[in-house]
Amino acid sequence: MERSENTDNPTIEQYDQPTGGWGSVKSLLSHAKDEGMLASTLWATLQKQNKADGYQCVSCSWAKPAEPHTFEYCENGAKATIWETTPKRCDREFFAKHTVSELLEWTDHDLEKQGRLTTPMRYDRTLDQYVPVKWEDAFREIAAELNAIDPKSAVFYVSGRAALETSHMWQLMARIYGSNNLPDSSNMCHESTSVGLPESIGSPVGTVTLDDFDQCDMMFFFGHNTGTNAPRLLHWVQEARKRGAPVITFNPVLERGLMRFKNPQSPTEMLSPDEGTKMSSDYYQVRGGGDIAAMTGIAKAVFALDDAAQETGRPRVLDVDFIETHCHGFDEFERFVRQADWDEIVRCSGLPRDELEHVGRVYAKAEKVIGNYGMGLTQHRHGIENVQMLVNLLLMRGMMGKPGAGISPIRGHSNVQGQRTVGITEKLKLIPVEKFEEFYGFTVPKEDGLDTIGTCEGILDGSVKAFVALGGNFSRAIPDTARMEDAWRRMRLNVQISTKLNRNHLLTAEINYILPCIGRIERDTQASGPQTVSMEDSTACIHASFGHREPASRELLSEPKIVAELAKALVPGKSTVPWDEWVGDYAKVRDAIERAYPTDFRDFNKRMGTPGGFHRDIGASYREWRTESGKANFLTPDTFDVDPDIDTTSADVLRLITLRSNDQFNTTIYGYDDRLRGVFGTRMVILMNEEDMQRLGLRNDDRVDVQTHTDDGIVRKVEDYRVHAWAMPKGNCGGYYPELNALLPLWHHSKRAHVPAAKSIPVRLTKRGRQAAA
Repeated sequence: MERSENTDNPTIEQYDQPTGGWGSVKSLLSHAKDEGMLASTLWATLQKQNKADGYQCVSCSWAKPAEPHTFEYCENGAKATIWETTPKRCDREFFAKHTVSELLEWTDHDLEKQGRLTTPMRYDRTLDQYVPVKWEDAFREIAAELNAIDPKSAVFYVSGRAALETSHMWQLMARIYGSNNLPDSSNMCHESTSVGLPESIGSPVGTVTLDDFDQCDMMFFFGHNTGTNAPRLLHWVQEARKRGAPVITFNPVLERGLMRFKNPQSPTEMLSPDEGTKMSSDYYQVRGGGDIAAMTGIAKAVFALDDAAQETGRPRVLDVDFIETHCHGFDEFERFVRQADWDEIVRCSGLPRDELEHVGRVYAKAEKVIGNYGMGLTQHRHGIENVQMLVNLLLMRGMMGKPGAGISPIRGHSNVQGQRTVGITEKLKLIPVEKFEEFYGFTVPKEDGLDTIGTCEGILDGSVKAFVALGGNFSRAIPDTARMEDAWRRMRLNVQISTKLNRNHLLTAEINYILPCIGRIERDTQASGPQTVSMEDSTACIHASFGHREPASRELLSEPKIVAELAKALVPGKSTVPWDEWVGDYAKVRDAIERAYPTDFRDFNKRMGTPGGFHRDIGASYREWRTESGKANFLTPDTFDVDPDIDTTSADVLRLITLRSNDQFNTTIYGYDDRLRGVFGTRMVILMNEEDMQRLGLRNDDRVDVQTHTDDGIVRKVEDYRVHAWAMPKGNCGGYYPELNALLPLWHHSKRAHVPAAKSIPVRLTKRGRQAAA
C-alpha cells in the first residue's frame, strides 16, 4: 500500500486542548464538507442518532440513555454517520476503471473514501477486475461452491455491526450447513472478558447500567481511551467529577479524554475560556502490561488499611460480610497479595509505592465504585487474568451487585456484545443446542468450531477453503498481516457482505464476491412494510433501531435478506427455518430469539422500543452468581508478567502498544489526523519515551524500520516510520492499528481466550540511512 499519509510534512505536537469543545465541532464540519454533505442534511440525520424513535449509532456500543440529550452523539459517532451516509458511490463504473492490482496499492482510507457499494460484484480473473453479477446468480454460485467442500473448511465471520436479527439467522444458517466456524470481532478484543468474567462472577458481560454511573462515588479506568472509543461516556464521567467522585485512571498513554473535557452540548462550557473539566483526579502511566502488579499494589494497600482499622477498633475496610456470604477463594488471594514484594510491584508496574498506596486510601473511602476497562487489559497473553484481577479488587470491598458499583467492560463495535447473546460463537456450550435441533429439525455439529486465531491458522495451513464475511475487514484486523494476505489468496472462496470497499475485497481467492447491503441508517422495507432491527449495548441493554434514509442504491439488499436468500440456496430442505417469513417480518425473528433465549428476551417485541432499552438478566447485577461454586470467585494470578511468551529484556527491545486514532473506528480510517494526540497528516509514526530515544540515538522525525523481536524465524517488519518523543513509560512505544498488525505474531495471544496480544509487541527500531540505532 501507499504511505498512510496525506502530506510530506506531518506535524506532531502533544495536544493540550480538552476533548470535545470546538475541536470536535470543527472536525465534524470538516468531514461533512469533505464528503460533500450539506450541513442541514447532516444535522437532520444526527438528530435521530441514539434516540428511541431513530437509529442506533453504527460505531461504538456505549449505552443509550432513556432521556437522551438533544445531540445524543459524539464526534466519532457522527463521523461514522457521515462515512455511511456519504453521497459518494463506489459503483460498477468505478470497478470498470480500476483493476484489483491497482487498488491493492491504495490505502485503507482511500478505498473506503470511494463511497457506498451499489452493485453485487464477482471477480473476473482474466480482467483482474470486479464485474456485476445478478443477485440470484451470486447466491446460486456461492452455494454451489460451499456445497462442494467439507463444511468444516468453511468459515462464517461476523463483524460487530450486524443486528441481533441478522446475527441469529447467520449462525443458524452456518450450523444447518454443518459448520460451527463462527469467529467474530469479539475474538480480537474482549474475548478475555467473555472467558474471564463467567469464571469470576458467572456473567460474560458487565454488571452496571447508566443508573449505576449516576450513583457511583468513584471510578477506576484501566486501559481505555474513552475520548476516542466511547466519547459519550465522558458525560457520565464529567457528572461524577462534578459531584466530587474520584476518577483514577491507569493507562500507559496520556489520553486527553480522561484528562480534560468540554461538553459540546453546554453553551456555557463552550463559551468559557477555561480548560474544561478535569476528568481524572489521578492519572497513572502504568507500564504496558503492568496492570496486575499495579492492582496488587492497590490491594496490598487496602489490606494494610484494614489491618490498621482492626488494630484501632475502627470499621473494617474489607467488606467481610460480603466476602463470607458471596465469595470463594479469598484466602488464596489474600496470601498472594500479602506475600507480594513491593519492590517487584514497583518494578513491574512502573509506579512508585506511595502512589499505589494513595490509590488504596482513596478506594478505601469510597462506597460505590465502578471498574471500567478496555483492551489495555484484554489484549495480553494473560488478558483473562488482568480482567479477573480487577474483579478481585472490586470484590474485596463488596463493589459488585449493588447500586452504583460493579464491573464495566467497555466494548467496541455497536452490537459486538449482542451477537454473542444470540448465538454467534464457535463454542457449543454457549448456545441452546437442543432447542435449535427441536425447533428447526436439524442436527447441530457436535464439535466446537474455529475462532479468529483458529481461522487464521486454518488459512495458513490450507484447511480453511472458504471465508464468508458478514461485514468487517477481517484481513486488516488480524495479526501477521503479510503472512495472512499471502495465504488468503490460496483459498477457494472469498465472500464479503459490505457497505464500502476495503482491502479484504482485493485479496482475491480463486472465486470472489462482493455483496453490498443497506446500512443501518437506511430504510429497510420488506413484505410486511418498514422494518426495525435491534442491538445490545455495552451495559447489556437491548435497543430498537429504525433507519429512515433512502438506501444508497436500488440494487442493495438488507443483511437479513442476503442471509435468507443465501440460506435458501445453500441449505434448501435441511431445516424448518421459515426464511421467507422471517425476512418478510423481522418481528418473527425476534420471536424466534425469545423462544431460544426466554430469560434474556422476555416480551422482546413489546419491550424493544423501551427508551434506554431493556436490560438482560445479568445475575451478578443482583448478586446471583452463576458459577460452579455458586459464589463470586477470587481468582489469583500466577505472575505479574502478563506476556511471558515474549522477551523484552534486551536494552534495545521495546514493547509496542497499538493505538486507535481520533480519525478512526476499528479498521475504518476517516483521515490522517489524530487531533487528541496532536498528530496531523500521518499514521506512520512511532511515539516513544524521550529517554529511550536518546539512549537509542534517535531524534524527532528520524525515520526508522520497525521489526518484531522473536525467535520463530519469521521476519515481521514495517519500513520508513517517523519517531517522535511522547509521554510514554520507558520501554514502551506506541503506533497505529491496523497498520502495525504486520508486527504482531499470530501465536502471541491470550492463552485461553486467543485475543491477539496487541498491547505488548516486542520490537526493535533501526534508523534508516547511514546510522542504526544502537
